Amino acid sequence: MHVFIAGAGGAVGRSLIPLLTSNGHTVTGTTRSAAKAGALRALGAAPVVLDGLDRAAVLDAVAEARPDAIVHQMTALAGLTDFRHAERAFAQTNRLRTEGTDHLLAAARASGVARVVAQSYAGWPYARTGGPVKTEADPLDPDPPRQLRATLDAIRHVEAAVTGAGGVALRYGGFYGPGTGLTPGGEQWELVRARKFPLIGDAGGVWSFCHAQDAAGATLAALERWTPGEIYNVCDDEPAPVREWLPALARAVGAKPPRHVPRWLGRVAAGEHTVAMMCESRGASNAKAKAALEWTPRWPSWREGFAALGR
Repeated sequence: MHVFIAGAGGAVGRSLIPLLTSNGHTVTGTTRSAAKAGALRALGAAPVVLDGLDRAAVLDAVAEARPDAIVHQMTALAGLTDFRHAERAFAQTNRLRTEGTDHLLAAARASGVARVVAQSYAGWPYARTGGPVKTEADPLDPDPPRQLRATLDAIRHVEAAVTGAGGVALRYGGFYGPGTGLTPGGEQWELVRARKFPLIGDAGGVWSFCHAQDAAGATLAALERWTPGEIYNVCDDEPAPVREWLPALARAVGAKPPRHVPRWLGRVAAGEHTVAMMCESRGASNAKAKAALEWTPRWPSWREGFAALGR
């Protein structure tokens, strides 16, 4: 299979390229930066430099590559530290999830590509009611905090557009590992090291995590065990409240335990959306992906995954 990865220079793309080639597939990978083209070539992909928001360039690149499948991994999350102003921080990623998705689907139609797999997210988007762990059948948040509304609208768009066209959406858990912000030297890693990532309120919000290598493995499985129109949660086996995983992450980083601030102060300092994620978010079940895709995460829990990062 020839796979066209849009956004191949990101954390998932860099793990996915060698996984695809080692399983007998060929890869064309895009990047916005000419400086990253050599790195993609070294990983085993034929690099293409383009802007995912340039419709003509996307259509031309897909037509020239003539792939059997397209994987949409385009985001603009590098250097993300301004959580207070989430709407501004995610603006470019939201465009890639809306306009960029539409360009890739137009290119797929024009070139006769039936298999499209797109990146989505399984963290805070689920409704903040009911049980602590959600499946793909559960509703997304009908009324997210204001700073998260545009991002959730973009997530809804990519899922509806891709599955409506017969593609597959993968709701990844929170990324960690090589190429992400949650790895030694990464943005979130350094925030924890500096004790700038506090526990807020009861810190009861449940998060699900996904190692970048596990995200790549599930993406390969989705391509090879193809079922059109599906959505899968791709995360580890242990959704956990912030009050459990954040102190463990601090230990892995080598930092002192995280500070603890009351909910009202968290709202003032970081915004209502941050409080919602820290205190009210729901985790995700990976049971459907494990059964349907015959996929098992290499890192079944963030506990060993975080500890391995700090070694």
